Amino acid sequence: MPLTRRAKQGLAAALAAGSVLTAFAVTAPAEAGTSSAGTNVEGSPVTCTSHRPGLADRLERDIATALHGHGKASALALYDRNTATSCTFRASTAFDSASVVKVTILGALLRQVEEQHRHLTSREVDLTTAMITKSDNAATNALWHQLGHAGIQHFLDLAGMRDTVPGPKRTWGRTQITAGDQVTLLRLLTSDNPVLGERSRAYALRLMNRVVPDQRWGTPAGAPGTATVHVKNGWLPLSTNGWRVHSVGVFTGGGHDYGMAVLSHGNRTMENGVTTVEGVARAINRDLNLPKAA
Repeated sequence: MPLTRRAKQGLAAALAAGSVLTAFAVTAPAEAGTSSAGTNVEGSPVTCTSHRPGLADRLERDIATALHGHGKASALALYDRNTATSCTFRASTAFDSASVVKVTILGALLRQVEEQHRHLTSREVDLTTAMITKSDNAATNALWHQLGHAGIQHFLDLAGMRDTVPGPKRTWGRTQITAGDQVTLLRLLTSDNPVLGERSRAYALRLMNRVVPDQRWGTPAGAPGTATVHVKNGWLPLSTNGWRVHSVGVFTGGGHDYGMAVLSHGNRTMENGVTTVEGVARAINRDLNLPKAA
């Protein structure tokens, strides 16, 4: 989606237009530290665990506050390796992907390239760069067609993204995603694993770090200046459930090693969705980066 917020009205038309290796699944590690029973938001619990005393309770409280009034139309998942922290809120609820699926498409291509024992072609470099850094839909169409449903599903199976369902035919923006699966993908991009090698992971993160300035909203809100930010956003208006506004991001370097996915629909405008996503992201970024004494 090479669209700014000023050009968001054009997005609707653009987006309307099993494997033997499945032994590896990227999941959150079991955590034996401080945990909480959860804080409800409109009937659904925000549940966090952490090895840092007090952090789980703080995150639950602040996430719940940020989601007040939006709980029935939002979802999130996050991890922080440094404090063995994880949080979920409606993390298995399905949403139309909009353009956050482009990170999955990139992962599927990089896996295919590894299996074929080759490098990306110059065409594939151009397409993946446009798809991630500018959210270009034409580039995404080309790669979606090249991979086919079989190629996408093969990657999903290997990655352990069991709740993600590719969109029908050319409608990649209607892929069904969950916050839990998106964080599974972010974990895969930021750790050693048998699905994507070091070169592939570095390439994906480099593109996510180079997203154009007017598409760097969402999960980077409130991120510490010492972190290297990698982000991909998606936005899509439909006649039912209003605007879908999503953001996934990982934060590395400077001692940081965490990621989050915040999904929403039912927004009256794109700006409403961005406000919701960024409110949650600011709370998470603040709490994860408080001094230990706090």
